[in-house]
Amino acid sequence: MMRTVWSARRALLAAALLYGGAAQAQGGARSSPTVSVPTLPLVRHTLSNGMTALLSEDHSAPVIAVSIWYHVGSKNEKPGRTGFAHLFEHMMFEGSQNVQSGEHRRLIQSLGGVFNGTTNEDRTNYFEVLPSNQLETALWMESDRMATLLTRVNQERLDAEREIVKNERRLRVDNQPFGVSDELVSAALFPATNPYSWPVIGSMTDLSAASLEDVQQFFRTYYSPSNATIVITGDIDPARTRQLLERYFGPIPRGPAIERPRVAPVTLPAEKRLALEDSRARLPQITFSWPTVGRHHADRFALEAVGNLLSLDRTSRLDKVLVYDRQLATSVYAFNNTSEDGGYFQIGVTPRPNASLTEIEQVVDSVLAAVKAGPVSADEVQRVKNYVTVGTIRGLESRFARAEALAEGYVFDGDALSYRADIARQQAVTPAEVQRVARQYLGAGRVVLSMVPAGQLGQVSKPNLPYTNVTPAAAAAPAAAARAATGTTVTTTTTTTTPRPNR
Repeated sequence: MMRTVWSARRALLAAALLYGGAAQAQGGARSSPTVSVPTLPLVRHTLSNGMTALLSEDHSAPVIAVSIWYHVGSKNEKPGRTGFAHLFEHMMFEGSQNVQSGEHRRLIQSLGGVFNGTTNEDRTNYFEVLPSNQLETALWMESDRMATLLTRVNQERLDAEREIVKNERRLRVDNQPFGVSDELVSAALFPATNPYSWPVIGSMTDLSAASLEDVQQFFRTYYSPSNATIVITGDIDPARTRQLLERYFGPIPRGPAIERPRVAPVTLPAEKRLALEDSRARLPQITFSWPTVGRHHADRFALEAVGNLLSLDRTSRLDKVLVYDRQLATSVYAFNNTSEDGGYFQIGVTPRPNASLTEIEQVVDSVLAAVKAGPVSADEVQRVKNYVTVGTIRGLESRFARAEALAEGYVFDGDALSYRADIARQQAVTPAEVQRVARQYLGAGRVVLSMVPAGQLGQVSKPNLPYTNVTPAAAAAPAAAARAATGTTVTTTTTTTTPRPNR
């Protein structure tokens, strides 16, 4: 199943697709527009077992979207027992008491629908988009796996699904050039006890160590009506839909009380410089990462504006200098990744062949220094605010996107329509706030990760400064052999470390 380990990068892609509309809509950034934010129709219904249903009626086409969110993600796992939320994302599609293995896929596809599931640090969701006359089918299948999945979870099935997840990790992480980079950055940004320090997909060590009782108890704790929100949008009759919800979900017991992890704010007292070697890579890359704030902190909107100011399009500050003026890079991204209880700001650069990572770092620092020194123009800030606003509103066009927006608002904010308040906060960001958060968060306490082909440690940025070689143990020997074959001599003081086994 699709996962959202790379949620921030996925958001950037969506933003890029929407920007054409944003550019047309803004028509110029000299004045702040009056934004007419749509209010989605909404009926909220709470079942006696604690499950919340959000119903949004729209009869413009005979289509529905059904999305069920469980308020559980990798954040709810424990060190040494990671990857369970993502493991269940797979297991939920492999049959329950009344749905055979593979039948969920076959049935949805035979009805002309689409389906999937995603996992991130804070939540897991499962969804179907179907013809509206198949609403009951979707509710039956979702309720059956909520109520009876454990009747199919035995040792044989656990072992099979565990191997599938391990293969996914090999495909998406371990066998990709610099595929472990995000995990290494998270482990460097956050303390080992912080639940945002380990990867959503889990580690090979933890997946191998998971017992049948471990995973069964994880499901009993988190996959219950009282920890679930179901959103149904599209061609529905709310009264009939409530009856169906009571029929299929009402009899399921509510589930235990859940103790949410406490996540302390994170700051870095000093810069951490890391190097990663990879024999699959032919060109280097570099990222700069700072710990920032979670979803409920007011500064996230100004930090989001900083990211867009740096890399929204070819006229944005980093793109313009690195990609077009100096032609040192083929691509640049900058964004503030906000999770429920924490976040980080990241800049990433893919250099052109023969470009120096040291020179790129100098340019990045120069551009950031200019933002901090100011002044940042009102036109520049308004332009990126318009972009975000138009993207949010256009994102509500599809039934599935509406379902996700309503679920996200309710699960994390207690308000299904919180996207409206978010737009207002985005529009209220001032140039002074942009400058303030750049100064406050994008300072010396950061993680600089130089990623280079194996044996090419001479390409790391500012190699005269001490750094830690975080190349995983499995790749360390090939990297050393590559250095020997190329005659590379490392003169700087380095420390080779093996990433923690549960990261």
